[in-house]
Parts: sequence; structure tokens; C-alpha cells
Amino acid sequence: MRKLALLGSTGSIGIQTLDVVRGLCRGGDFPVSIQVLAARSSVKQLEEQIREFRPQAAAVFDEKAAKDLRDRTRDLDLEILPGMEGLCQAAAWDSADMTLNAVVGMVGLRPTLSAIAAGKTVALANKETLVAGGSIVMEAARQNKVEILPVDSEHSAIFQCLQGCPEKKAVKRLLLTASGGPFFGKTRKELEGVTPAQALRHPNWNMGAKVTIDSATLMNKGLEVTEAAWLFGLGPQDIQVVVHRESIVHSLVEYVDHSVIGQLGTPDMRLPIQYAITYPKRYPSPCGELDLAALGSLTFAQPDLETFRCLKVCLQALERGGLAPAAANGANEEAVALFLQEKIGFLEIPQLVEAAMLRQPDAPADSVEAVLQADREARQFVLENA
Repeated sequence: MRKLALLGSTGSIGIQTLDVVRGLCRGGDFPVSIQVLAARSSVKQLEEQIREFRPQAAAVFDEKAAKDLRDRTRDLDLEILPGMEGLCQAAAWDSADMTLNAVVGMVGLRPTLSAIAAGKTVALANKETLVAGGSIVMEAARQNKVEILPVDSEHSAIFQCLQGCPEKKAVKRLLLTASGGPFFGKTRKELEGVTPAQALRHPNWNMGAKVTIDSATLMNKGLEVTEAAWLFGLGPQDIQVVVHRESIVHSLVEYVDHSVIGQLGTPDMRLPIQYAITYPKRYPSPCGELDLAALGSLTFAQPDLETFRCLKVCLQALERGGLAPAAANGANEEAVALFLQEKIGFLEIPQLVEAAMLRQPDAPADSVEAVLQADREARQFVLENA
């Protein structure tokens, strides 16, 4: 039985994870027990999940919401864990053997480190953890002999492709596919008046608001390149982004003999979620079958780095290393929030991210405190210059 601590249970990935758990438990071959659930503030939805899955504890990042949940669940034998401390307790929950971190943003860094310190297998859907604190996280995982399993569809695809030839020296490059978001082919002029409602209309994936905006700016792909560099121990020169509008080829690995192995499937996040939970085994899933004949054709193109500058900025930050990726990530989180509130325009997001990244002094990301300080300063810069 898999004993799971699920962080971010009321978000898009969390909801789909619980759907995977239902399917696995119905099948009976790979039962999963939910030990602890965690959310930011969606108390009503979290209560419903608690009453269905009966975890031992629930963490709520918002302390006022945690008090509300405590009042709602007084009839249950349930421990309530408030605030960041509670989120870290949930990540390291004693009876869990895997922590699936699906929270959004920098808030996921400390819980990831808590899970690693407690020796839990980490299924990682929180890309900001590695973007901002990759050196710290990967070193902690090495020292604690903890396995980090990717949940993002692209990184899961690469992870699956590498099962065919896991020798690092045999890998020539990684090919990360990108849908291109809702504005593929648009010019900068055409993007000047883009509204949040338009940017939230992703053509293929059903995701949370922040991730969907990141997909529209291609920031999401920049974060994923950084994450891939840490997960698979490769440099930015060994990772290529390819726009693939159909979102059927989730990513590929090219080997030194120039053979290329790709992972294909319908655009359904439940597939990589389930693979992380059941790894190294496979079980029937709720995902639909892939019908290549019905698709007819698959297309690929180069990304437009000048129109969608967030990707270019992320690549520059990765080249610089140190705290530059943390600054870019923090600035982006703040800028996306302002855009969703209609306080800045769509094209101001990359402008603010680039400016915040460039003003970040060269310094190593050698402590959590240094990473969080870079994050805070980048956010403050965006607020002062928006």
C-alpha cells in the first residue's frame, strides 16, 4: 500500500491526484491510503476531501482558515496543522511513505525540504522548488538518499524515456515540448491588449490560473528547463524547447547514437501523477487511449523567444545560476498576480521578470534564507515598479 501525504489537495493537480487514488483503490491491485491532506485556504473543499478519504491530519496554510476547518471537523478524529509549520509537518508526516507536493509557488520549497529530511519519497509537481532552490534540494536528497519522482508531464516523460537507457553519458540532449499556449503565432503588437480571460483559455490543458498564465507567456517552459537541468543533471545547452501544439508528445530524449525516444499520450495529467505514485510499476488508468490515426498529424516548431521573452529570461537566469533563477521566479509570481488583478498588462510580465533578474547580484543559492531573500526582493521590485 502507498501511504500518501498530499500537499495542495484542492488545486488542479491535487484534485486529479485524488481521482487517481480512487481509481487505484477501485482496481485493488495498488491501494493508496491518504495519510494527510494540505491546502492553502479552500476549507469547504478540503472538508469534503477529508470526509471522503479520512486522513489522520490536515494542514491549512491560512491560519484563519485552519481555525474554520477545526470547527467544521470537530466530529472527526483529525489533527489540524496550521500555517507554514503545519505544511512542513504534513510533508514529513510520520506514517506517510511518499509526499506529493502539488502546491503552487515558492511556498513549496520548505515542505519539500521537510519531506526529504524525513526520508520520504518525493513526487514533485511544485516546479518552483527546483527552480529557486535546486542546488539545496538535490544535495539534501543525495545526503538523505531520497528519490525525487517528477510529476510534471514533460519531466515524467523524460523520466520514462530514460528507463530505456539510464546511463547519463549516453544522453545527448533532452527535448522539452511546449504547447505554445493560447497565443502561439501572435506578434508582440497583437499581445498588447490581451486580457486575463483570454490568457486563461489554454487550448489543451486544464490547469490552475497561475500555471495557465505561465503557459501563455512561456514562463512555464522556462521554469521547466531549469527544473529539468536539476532533475537530470544536464546543462541548459543540453535541453531544447520545441513547440508541439497537439500536446501528444510530452517530451523526448535523444541519445548519443542519435536515436530519439519519446513518450506519447493524451493530454491528461492523471497519467504522470499515477506513474509517480505507482513507480516502477504500471496499472490501468482513467486516461483515454491515444488514437494516432484519428490525430492524423503532429507538428513541431521553434519557440519565438523575442515575442515570448519569459522563456529567454529563464534561460539567461539558468546560465547565470546562483540566485538569478530565484529572482526571476519570484518576480514572475508577483507579476502574474498583478496581471490577474488587471493591474498590469500581459507584456509587462516579461519586462518586470527580466528587470528583476538582471538586478539580482551574482551570489550562490547556498541556503534557504538566501533563496527566500532573493525571492522577497524580486517581489518587492515588481510591486514598486509595476
